[in-house]
Amino acid sequence: MSGLTLADVRFYPDELRDLAIAWGALGLAFTLFIFVSTGRQVFPDIAGAVTSPLFVRVFALSVLTVGVGFLLHELAHKVVAVRFGQIAAFKADYAMLALCVGAAFAGFLFAAPGAVYHRGRITERQNGLVSVAGPLTNVVLVAVFLPFVFFGGFVGELGQLGVTINAVLAAFNMIPFGPLDGKKVVSWSKAVFAVVFAGTVLLAVGAFVFVGFPY
Repeated sequence: MSGLTLADVRFYPDELRDLAIAWGALGLAFTLFIFVSTGRQVFPDIAGAVTSPLFVRVFALSVLTVGVGFLLHELAHKVVAVRFGQIAAFKADYAMLALCVGAAFAGFLFAAPGAVYHRGRITERQNGLVSVAGPLTNVVLVAVFLPFVFFGGFVGELGQLGVTINAVLAAFNMIPFGPLDGKKVVSWSKAVFAVVFAGTVLLAVGAFVFVGFPY
């Protein structure tokens, strides 16, 4: 399987639909969360709120940062799984997506949009590499978004949100609990887990302290 390219990674119609819906739902949930947590009104005029220029601006920022972070995180899992000969596809969890949007109305952020499921013969090491690929992709995205922090206006806000959100996504997914990536990584290699977990936590703390959120 050496020499794998993105052209070798097959995407299924249902998978593309699930990725698009999860991407949009996460962007909407994060936008609602920002509005509610910063004291802005959504109720009772929901239609007026979601068509306001500020809501549209925050939604655009959210899909380009939270949405892209989620999308590329999941695609990294898929690409590495396929690299190891797996059949892999993303499947959305619609109940959790509905809960995510509903919780955002109440000022809580809860994101469990779905996951990449893969099957086929795989070693513990390969499974660990599939898992760690997602958080490491978010770390790369932190570096991608960082230069935009030094601009003003929409681009600067994009940089701030992109850096902080992707740093948090990387650290959160490395928690060794439940279905999160960290549990599979620590099962494969405690040394790799320790380095990546410590690095992503420090990155998240640094993002909060030195970059922060635009809202």
